[in-house]
Amino acid sequence: MGTLDQLTQQLLLQMLQFVPRLIVALITFGAAWLLAAPAERAVHEMLSKRMDPQGLPQLLARLTRWTVRIGGSLIALEQVHFNITGFIAGLGITGLTIGFALQDITRNFVAGVLLLFRKPFAVNDTVNAGGFTGQILEINPRDTAIKTAGGELVIVPNITIFENPITNFSRSRERQRTVTLKLSAGQDVELALRALRDALQHVPGVLQAPPPTVWAEQPGYAMITLTARFWVDTETHDLLEVHSAAVIALHNAITALAEQSPT
Repeated sequence: MGTLDQLTQQLLLQMLQFVPRLIVALITFGAAWLLAAPAERAVHEMLSKRMDPQGLPQLLARLTRWTVRIGGSLIALEQVHFNITGFIAGLGITGLTIGFALQDITRNFVAGVLLLFRKPFAVNDTVNAGGFTGQILEINPRDTAIKTAGGELVIVPNITIFENPITNFSRSRERQRTVTLKLSAGQDVELALRALRDALQHVPGVLQAPPPTVWAEQPGYAMITLTARFWVDTETHDLLEVHSAAVIALHNAITALAEQSPT
């Protein structure tokens, strides 16, 4: 009976000692998860004042959130004397297996961090990245969302973007366009060149500096190939609209020359 009483008293004593630690652990754990979101917002707002809010600030804010949560969880476990070192050591083989399984996720995450540091593009930029051309909608640590010209939403892994050439059309304000034309061999080539250059100069949106050019590129038996090149300011004019207007102006000029030529 005395031994049983001693065991009971010892158990009660251990419970009395454990309960306060458990309460502190629960409070610590709850506080960490409650403070994670405000900490994330604070970091994002602070960094967004200095750089693009969709890039590195977003990544660092998310890392802050998980750092607070994981840190609070570890502190809570220490309060109840949980052997964290032994637990991590026991996960050695399991962790190795998980590491291989998460290899692609890790590679995409690292590629995403490098892209956020290098900043080859930003949200709303029009790019060709990872084999897809469209507008950047969202940049995440693991992948990037691109909306193509056809309206499709494409989620491209960051490692695919990082390992391939990136063309950022939004960073190139002035874009060159090329149009190939056919001129009858019987027509006056010099007159045609002057007429086509003049036609391009009167197209709204075609830059005058550098001036549009039209050159004879290749002779033929019945036709001579001409190549027209001109530049468009994409910040003030729509590229495709100017290109279409230029093609129409060149076609009309070629048609007018053909009508004026002696039969």
